[in-house]
Amino acid sequence: MNLGIQGKRAVVLASSRGLGRGIAMALAREGAHVLLCGRNGDRLAANCKEINQLGQGKADWVWADLGDTEFVPTMEKAIADKLGGVDILVNNSGGPTPGTTEDMSEDKLITYFHSMVLQIINLTNRLLPGMKEQGWGRILTVASSGVIEPIGGLALSNTLRPALAGWSKTLSTEVAGYGITSNLLLPGSIHTDRLDELDNAVAKRTGRSLEDIRRSSAKEIPAGRYGRVEEFAAVAAFLCSEPASYVTGSMVRCDGGAAHSL
Repeated sequence: MNLGIQGKRAVVLASSRGLGRGIAMALAREGAHVLLCGRNGDRLAANCKEINQLGQGKADWVWADLGDTEFVPTMEKAIADKLGGVDILVNNSGGPTPGTTEDMSEDKLITYFHSMVLQIINLTNRLLPGMKEQGWGRILTVASSGVIEPIGGLALSNTLRPALAGWSKTLSTEVAGYGITSNLLLPGSIHTDRLDELDNAVAKRTGRSLEDIRRSSAKEIPAGRYGRVEEFAAVAAFLCSEPASYVTGSMVRCDGGAAHSL
């Protein structure tokens, strides 16, 4: 399928590794000009080098920290300098520390709300006028399957990610008439460094081996395994595509059938 995004300008947040990196690679393979951002310049530079050597799309990068008060101005300048505008915005952020509801201190709530919710909304609002003017845009927000089925031991994530669901749905109704879509993509157990960190935390807390944790987790997934980043990124690329122009206001799961809800 031709996704119709060759030459489109895409911004992928938190794309030095994991799901963000995978999405950036998938969009570039479709011919998009991708701006990667994150806190690890070496990884970002290596990702861009790999993309540019493939010769299908094009990539640039900028050091930008979602926790930094200057994140939005930094991104605005980089987008203007390196892309000249934006067609596709992929909102992605790292997850908060594991823990229970009692572990959710006021400082943690404020810190993670700022980086996981507020900064994403602020950047999107800054980029929307350009999308409206050109009559085309894709806003894809990566959240978590915890939005529809809270995950044990991830109280902070379960609290903050659903805020993005309400925002994304509301936004979709406001911008659909401009040719802009807004969707939420919910990963389940996709094998990334972040998932390894979570599995290690469970192993440490329970005294079980990492291999045992992984086997037990895989048994709970109807597909019988963890997902691959490439599989997840392919879904993201479609939701950012021209053929997906009538898909908006949706929450799309990529979890191997793990969620029990409808």
